[in-house]
Amino acid sequence: MAKGILGRKIGMTQIFDENGVLIPVTVVDVSDNVVLQQKTTEIDGYDATQVGFESKRENLANKPELGHLAKANTQPKRFVREIRFKHEENELLNLSVGEVVKPDIFEAGELVDVTGTSKGKGFQGVVKRHNQRTGPRTHGSRFHRKPGSMGPVKGNIKGKNLPGQMGNVKTTVQNLSVAKVDVENQVLLISGSIPGPRKGFVIIKSAVKNSK
Repeated sequence: MAKGILGRKIGMTQIFDENGVLIPVTVVDVSDNVVLQQKTTEIDGYDATQVGFESKRENLANKPELGHLAKANTQPKRFVREIRFKHEENELLNLSVGEVVKPDIFEAGELVDVTGTSKGKGFQGVVKRHNQRTGPRTHGSRFHRKPGSMGPVKGNIKGKNLPGQMGNVKTTVQNLSVAKVDVENQVLLISGSIPGPRKGFVIIKSAVKNSK
Protein backbone atom coordinates (compact mmCIF):
# COMPACT_ATOMS: atom_id res chain seq x y z
CA MET A 1 0.00 0.00 0.00
CA ALA A 2 1.15 3.48 -0.81
CA LYS A 3 1.18 6.20 1.81
CA GLY A 4 2.74 9.55 2.66
CA ILE A 5 3.33 12.06 5.42
CA LEU A 6 4.61 15.64 5.79
CA GLY A 7 7.49 16.68 8.01
CA ARG A 8 10.21 19.14 8.92
CA LYS A 9 13.88 18.26 8.58
CA ILE A 10 15.63 18.50 11.97
CA GLY A 11 19.17 17.52 11.00
CA MET A 12 21.50 14.55 10.63
CA THR A 13 22.94 12.10 13.15
CA GLN A 14 24.08 8.49 13.17
CA ILE A 15 22.84 5.23 14.64
CA PHE A 16 24.02 1.62 14.79
CA ASP A 17 22.02 -1.27 13.38
CA GLU A 18 21.69 -4.70 14.98
CA ASN A 19 24.98 -5.77 13.37
CA GLY A 20 26.89 -2.80 14.80
CA VAL A 21 27.13 -1.03 11.43
CA LEU A 22 27.08 2.76 11.66
CA ILE A 23 24.31 4.36 9.56
CA PRO A 24 24.10 8.12 8.85
CA VAL A 25 20.46 9.19 9.15
CA THR A 26 18.33 12.29 8.76
CA VAL A 27 15.84 13.04 11.54
CA VAL A 28 12.43 14.28 10.35
CA ASP A 29 9.73 15.61 12.69
CA VAL A 30 6.36 14.26 11.50
CA SER A 31 4.14 15.23 14.45
CA ASP A 32 0.80 17.03 14.02
CA ASN A 33 -0.14 15.60 10.60
CA VAL A 34 -3.90 15.91 10.08
CA VAL A 35 -6.11 14.82 7.17
CA LEU A 36 -7.87 17.97 5.92
CA GLN A 37 -9.73 16.60 2.90
CA GLN A 38 -10.32 13.41 0.94
CA LYS A 39 -10.68 14.04 -2.81
CA THR A 40 -12.42 11.46 -4.98
CA THR A 41 -12.79 10.83 -8.68
CA GLU A 42 -16.57 11.25 -8.52
CA ILE A 43 -16.40 14.79 -7.07
CA ASP A 44 -12.94 16.15 -7.89
CA GLY A 45 -11.89 14.08 -10.90
CA TYR A 46 -8.99 12.38 -9.12
CA ASP A 47 -8.14 10.63 -5.85
CA ALA A 48 -5.93 12.42 -3.32
CA THR A 49 -5.56 13.03 0.38
CA GLN A 50 -4.92 16.60 1.56
CA VAL A 51 -2.71 16.64 4.66
CA GLY A 52 -1.77 19.60 6.87
CA PHE A 53 1.32 19.80 9.06
CA GLU A 54 2.45 22.06 11.91
CA SER A 55 -0.18 24.28 13.50
CA LYS A 56 -0.05 28.09 13.36
CA ARG A 57 -2.00 30.92 14.97
CA GLU A 58 -5.50 31.59 13.68
CA ASN A 59 -4.73 35.25 12.93
CA LEU A 60 -2.25 34.03 10.30
CA ALA A 61 -5.04 32.31 8.31
CA ASN A 62 -7.70 33.93 6.11
CA LYS A 63 -11.44 33.22 6.29
CA PRO A 64 -11.59 30.69 3.41
CA GLU A 65 -8.75 28.75 5.03
CA LEU A 66 -10.48 28.78 8.43
CA GLY A 67 -13.73 27.60 6.85
CA HIS A 68 -11.95 24.75 5.11
CA LEU A 69 -10.21 23.69 8.34
CA ALA A 70 -13.43 23.82 10.35
CA LYS A 71 -14.57 20.62 8.58
CA ALA A 72 -11.51 18.86 10.01
CA ASN A 73 -11.93 20.54 13.42
CA THR A 74 -8.24 21.46 13.60
CA GLN A 75 -5.97 24.50 13.80
CA PRO A 76 -4.57 26.27 10.70
CA LYS A 77 -1.53 24.52 9.25
CA ARG A 78 1.71 25.98 7.90
CA PHE A 79 2.34 23.24 5.36
CA VAL A 80 -0.54 21.78 3.33
CA ARG A 81 -0.06 19.32 0.47
CA GLU A 82 -2.03 16.74 -1.50
CA ILE A 83 -0.68 13.19 -1.59
CA ARG A 84 -1.82 11.31 -4.68
CA PHE A 85 -1.66 7.62 -5.46
CA LYS A 86 -3.83 5.21 -7.42
CA HIS A 87 -7.14 4.67 -5.64
CA GLU A 88 -6.56 0.98 -4.93
CA GLU A 89 -3.08 1.71 -3.50
CA ASN A 90 -3.69 4.83 -1.39
CA GLU A 91 -3.71 3.76 2.26
CA LEU A 92 -4.46 7.35 3.37
CA LEU A 93 -7.93 7.15 1.81
CA ASN A 94 -8.89 4.90 4.72
CA LEU A 95 -8.46 7.82 7.14
CA SER A 96 -11.34 10.16 7.88
CA VAL A 97 -11.16 13.97 7.74
CA GLY A 98 -9.66 15.32 10.97
CA GLU A 99 -7.82 12.08 11.76
CA VAL A 100 -4.13 12.25 12.70
CA VAL A 101 -1.56 10.61 10.40
CA LYS A 102 0.95 8.87 12.66
CA PRO A 103 4.56 7.96 11.81
CA ASP A 104 3.90 4.26 12.35
CA ILE A 105 2.23 4.08 8.94
CA PHE A 106 5.83 3.40 7.87
CA GLU A 107 8.01 0.54 9.04
CA ALA A 108 11.76 0.24 9.51
CA GLY A 109 13.37 -0.96 6.30
CA GLU A 110 10.64 0.44 4.06
CA LEU A 111 11.74 2.43 0.99
CA VAL A 112 10.52 6.01 0.56
CA ASP A 113 10.88 8.98 -1.77
CA VAL A 114 11.61 12.32 -0.06
CA THR A 115 10.70 15.60 -1.79
CA GLY A 116 11.89 19.01 -0.59
CA THR A 117 13.30 22.35 -1.70
CA SER A 118 17.07 22.19 -2.16
CA LYS A 119 19.40 24.67 -0.51
CA GLY A 120 19.70 27.94 -2.45
CA LYS A 121 23.27 28.69 -3.56
CA GLY A 122 22.61 32.03 -5.26
CA PHE A 123 24.28 33.02 -8.55
CA GLN A 124 27.05 30.54 -9.34
CA GLY A 125 29.46 29.96 -12.20
CA VAL A 126 29.69 26.95 -14.47
CA VAL A 127 32.38 25.18 -12.41
CA LYS A 128 30.18 24.90 -9.32
CA ARG A 129 26.77 24.90 -11.04
CA HIS A 130 27.50 22.38 -13.82
CA ASN A 131 30.68 20.69 -12.53
CA GLN A 132 32.73 21.85 -15.52
CA ARG A 133 36.53 21.70 -15.54
CA THR A 134 38.64 24.74 -14.79
CA GLY A 135 41.15 26.09 -17.29
CA PRO A 136 44.95 25.95 -16.91
CA ARG A 137 46.15 27.66 -13.73
CA THR A 138 49.63 28.58 -15.06
CA HIS A 139 51.53 30.08 -18.02
CA GLY A 140 49.35 33.19 -18.10
CA SER A 141 46.30 31.45 -19.55
CA ARG A 142 43.96 33.99 -17.90
CA PHE A 143 41.24 31.33 -18.23
CA HIS A 144 40.35 29.69 -14.94
CA ARG A 145 36.65 29.48 -14.09
CA LYS A 146 34.98 31.00 -17.15
CA PRO A 147 32.61 29.13 -19.52
CA GLY A 148 34.40 27.53 -22.46
CA SER A 149 33.82 28.29 -26.12
CA MET A 150 30.15 28.85 -26.92
CA GLY A 151 30.50 28.08 -30.62
CA PRO A 152 27.90 29.55 -33.01
CA VAL A 153 25.20 30.64 -30.55
CA LYS A 154 22.68 32.42 -32.77
CA GLY A 155 19.32 31.00 -31.77
CA ASN A 156 21.06 28.23 -29.83
CA ILE A 157 21.40 29.60 -26.27
CA LYS A 158 18.51 27.57 -24.76
CA GLY A 159 19.80 24.61 -22.79
CA LYS A 160 23.44 25.69 -22.71
CA ASN A 161 25.26 25.32 -19.40
CA LEU A 162 25.80 28.90 -18.31
CA PRO A 163 26.25 30.72 -14.97
CA GLY A 164 23.03 31.44 -13.10
CA GLN A 165 20.80 30.72 -10.11
CA MET A 166 21.71 27.45 -8.40
CA GLY A 167 19.56 25.49 -5.97
CA ASN A 168 16.27 26.53 -4.34
CA VAL A 169 14.30 24.14 -6.55
CA LYS A 170 11.92 21.28 -5.81
CA THR A 171 13.84 18.02 -5.87
CA THR A 172 13.22 14.38 -4.93
CA VAL A 173 15.62 11.72 -3.63
CA GLN A 174 14.29 8.24 -4.35
CA ASN A 175 14.57 4.85 -2.67
CA LEU A 176 15.80 5.92 0.76
CA SER A 177 15.34 3.44 3.57
CA VAL A 178 13.47 4.19 6.80
CA ALA A 179 16.08 3.35 9.43
CA LYS A 180 13.84 3.77 12.48
CA VAL A 181 10.31 4.84 13.43
CA ASP A 182 10.14 6.66 16.77
CA VAL A 183 6.44 6.81 17.66
CA GLU A 184 7.04 8.31 21.12
CA ASN A 185 8.91 11.36 19.79
CA GLN A 186 6.95 11.47 16.50
CA VAL A 187 10.02 11.36 14.27
CA LEU A 188 11.27 9.27 11.36
CA LEU A 189 14.95 8.42 10.91
CA ILE A 190 15.75 8.10 7.21
CA SER A 191 19.07 6.68 6.05
CA GLY A 192 21.25 9.11 4.11
CA SER A 193 20.63 12.76 3.33
CA ILE A 194 17.45 14.42 2.08
CA PRO A 195 16.89 17.69 0.19
CA GLY A 196 16.81 21.07 1.88
CA PRO A 197 18.29 22.90 4.88
CA ARG A 198 17.53 22.29 8.54
CA LYS A 199 13.92 23.18 9.41
CA GLY A 200 12.93 22.74 5.75
CA PHE A 201 9.58 21.13 4.92
CA VAL A 202 9.62 17.74 3.18
CA ILE A 203 7.13 15.22 1.81
CA ILE A 204 7.80 11.53 2.52
CA LYS A 205 5.99 9.04 0.29
CA SER A 206 6.21 5.35 -0.54
CA ALA A 207 8.87 4.69 -3.18
CA VAL A 208 7.37 4.55 -6.67
CA LYS A 209 10.28 2.73 -8.34
CA ASN A 210 11.43 0.52 -5.49
CA SER A 211 14.59 -0.45 -7.37
CA LYS A 212 16.07 -2.23 -4.35
